[in-house]
Parts: sequence; structure tokens; C-alpha cells
Amino acid sequence: MEEIKEVFLRLSKEKGIRYGELRLEESEVTSISFRGKELEELSVSKSKGGNIRILGRHGWGFVSFNEVNPKSIKDYFEQAYSASNLILGEDLDIEHSGPVVDRVIIPMKKDFREVPLEEKKRLLGEYNNIMLTFSPKIQSTQVRYNDRFTRKYFINTEGVDVVQERGDIAGVLVAIAKEGDLVEQYHYSTGGIGGFQVIEGLYNEALHTAEMAVKLLSAPVVKGGEYTVVLDPRLAGVFIHEAFGHLSEADHVYENEKLKELMVIGKRFGPDFLNVVDDPTYPDLRGSYRYDDEGVLARKTYLIKDGILAGRLHSRETARKMGEQITGNARAINYRFQPIVRMSNTYIEPGSYSFEELISDIKYGIYAVGAYGGQTSMEMFTFSAQEGYIIENGKIGDMVRDVVLTGNVFVTLQNVEGIGNDLKFSQGGGCGKGGQSPLPVSTGSPHIRIRNVVVGGR
Repeated sequence: MEEIKEVFLRLSKEKGIRYGELRLEESEVTSISFRGKELEELSVSKSKGGNIRILGRHGWGFVSFNEVNPKSIKDYFEQAYSASNLILGEDLDIEHSGPVVDRVIIPMKKDFREVPLEEKKRLLGEYNNIMLTFSPKIQSTQVRYNDRFTRKYFINTEGVDVVQERGDIAGVLVAIAKEGDLVEQYHYSTGGIGGFQVIEGLYNEALHTAEMAVKLLSAPVVKGGEYTVVLDPRLAGVFIHEAFGHLSEADHVYENEKLKELMVIGKRFGPDFLNVVDDPTYPDLRGSYRYDDEGVLARKTYLIKDGILAGRLHSRETARKMGEQITGNARAINYRFQPIVRMSNTYIEPGSYSFEELISDIKYGIYAVGAYGGQTSMEMFTFSAQEGYIIENGKIGDMVRDVVLTGNVFVTLQNVEGIGNDLKFSQGGGCGKGGQSPLPVSTGSPHIRIRNVVVGGR
């Protein structure tokens, strides 16, 4: 490694480049999946590679590679340098962060690399079997598991030299139930960076997943209309990530004139008790890190503070373009890709209400639980809850299905009436953007109450 660093820094000095960076990465990945009774995938892989990125006058030269040695680094540097000089257009500059030398190791309580592959397969097979044998109405199942250990080396021409090591696990259980022509499914997802124990002991979760898929078959379709809706932490977290978080990524804003007009710092976006945060420094979450993939120290960023738009997420490039503070949110899924502006752990800060207080004076509303996908288009969103319940006279009543929430995110945030005191994070998901997926992130929220939400149904 030291010789490779020396070659990179010597060439950078000889060529007189304004800014350059070298990123090297080693990873070990295990993937296991079941579909119904079949074991669909059982794989273990290792990869090693890196990239060089050089800032030319008008843009970046970027080369990724798998051959890591001093001689090849010289060749790849020359390719990146040549590419950086071929780009035409406006002058490009970036924010600088100053020198730092650091080594970051996130410990695992139970290192998944020490758990035999056969043990992982056996455990996941048990979860699959619990769901498959729950009821004759269970038609199929899916169990997916992925663990990844990554060691990243980053150096740049301004004196950043950091090494980061971490493990990451993601798992999902899916049960698909069928009765007549009606098909329903339910899923449970989990993940973490603390070790293999996050995937152990999920027998009750597997049972609940199958039970809910069957229960949804007999639940009536919700009656469409406008309701006061209470979102559970899972759905509220996905909502704030998808509907608002992506609008806070500075590359989206900079490239879109309409978004520039909408996302004006200092503009009121909600009630004064609404705070939305992106925080890679939050401990023990899948979206947590100390340095981003541009070697910038991570920091907590308020996107909405006291109901006012307070900030957005930046790379070195977007921070300079927009004249705003760099946030440490440039991330890449692996060494084959350039870092782009991405979220980390995005969440709504807790308020003061208990769940009982949030629903106590709702005469007739909807309690929407879990996230079963959705889509956004600029400020418009559509989200499907996994399950729903009627709220009647302050009490949770019968289950309903096909609860689809639609609306304008800015109007919806203004209509937030209350925020619970029970912040929870979901860690099973991955985020996609710019062809890079799945990037480990976490979403979080307490229960939140929103008035005048359009709910699609029958």
C-alpha cells in the first residue's frame, strides 16, 4: 500500500494537478436466497480493486481497475489524467477539507466471517420453512441474506489518508399468500453493522410475516377518501427518505430549475415542531460512517429545522457550485463508481406525543403501517402501506388493505399535526440512485399524524 500511495502522490506532483484521489477497496460477500422450497443462491465472493479520480479544468477524469500494484497504478493515473484534460465546458472547482490521517474500525459483536456458511444456510432455511408451513394459503416465500465486509483506503492530494473497515448485513423475509384470484404478500426486513446477531432469533418475525400475508387476504379494501392518517415509524421513515430526502440532494437541486425555486433555504416547509435530519455520525446504523468516499469528515445536517428548510446534502463539487457548506455526503456503492451525493441515516426527530395521544381525538382516520413500495416524481409521491387499520373514536379498529397514500410532499409536511416520542430506525433497505444500488442507508421516524391525506382504495 505505501508504495502505491507514493507512486500516486509523486505522479500528482509531477503533473501539477489541482486535485486527485486514490481509492482502494477489498471486500468479502456472502449471498444466500431461498424462493419457495428452492435454494436459489449460495455464493461467497471476494473482490479487490480501486479507482483514481483527477480534477481537470472542466471536469473529472475517472478510471476504475482491478489490478492493484505500483506499475498498474502509474498506467491508470495516466489514463485518468488524460481523460481529465479532454473535457470541455465551464470551469469546475471543488471545496477542500484539509489534511487528516485516520483509521476507523467498526467492531462486530459476532463477526459473520467466523460463522460457517452451512450455519447461515441452516438458519435462513428454518425461517423459510416456518413461513412455508404456516398455512396452505402460503403459495410461496422469499428469504434473502447478504453480508459484506469492506476495507477501504483513501488518499488525496490535500493530505487525507484514511482507512475504514466495517461489516454490513441485510436480510428480508417475504411470504406470499393466495386465495382464489387474490394474492397478498407481507415482508420483514432487518440489517445492521454490529454483527451476525442481527439476523439470529427471527423465528417470531418469520411466523408473523406469514400470518400477516394470510390475514390480508380477508381484510376489506380501504374506502378511498381524505383522512387524518397516522404513519408508523417504518412508513414515515421511508416517506421522509423517498419523498423529501432525495429532493435535498444538492446535485438534484443544482441541475433542476424548478427544484431551485422550490428548495429555497429559509423557506417554511412545516410546523415549528418538525425537524428532519441526515446524520452519518449516528452510532451503529447501516448508513453510518466517519468519512465519506471523498475523504470528507461526516457531520449531522439539519434538512428542516423548526419547520424551516435549513440545509441540503453536498459533495465537494456541489458545495462549491452552490456556495454552501460541505456535508460529507458523497458516496459510492463500490470502487467501480464515482461518488455522488447520497443520504446516510435520514430521519424525523422525535416529538412529545405518545401513540395514544396522537390517535386519541381522531373520530375516523387511518393507521398506515409498514412500507410496501412507492414512487416519487419531483414533489409528488405515491406510497403503499403494508397494512392499514381504521381509527375510530380514538381507538385502533379493523384491518384494511390496499392503503395507498398520494400527495404533494410540501403540502403534506405542512399538514403534519403531531410527532410521536418513539423514534425507531429501519435498517433492512438499500437506496438506489444513478445506477448505484443498493447503498446501505437507514430511515427513521417516530409515529407521525398528518391531516387531509388522500388515500386510494375502493
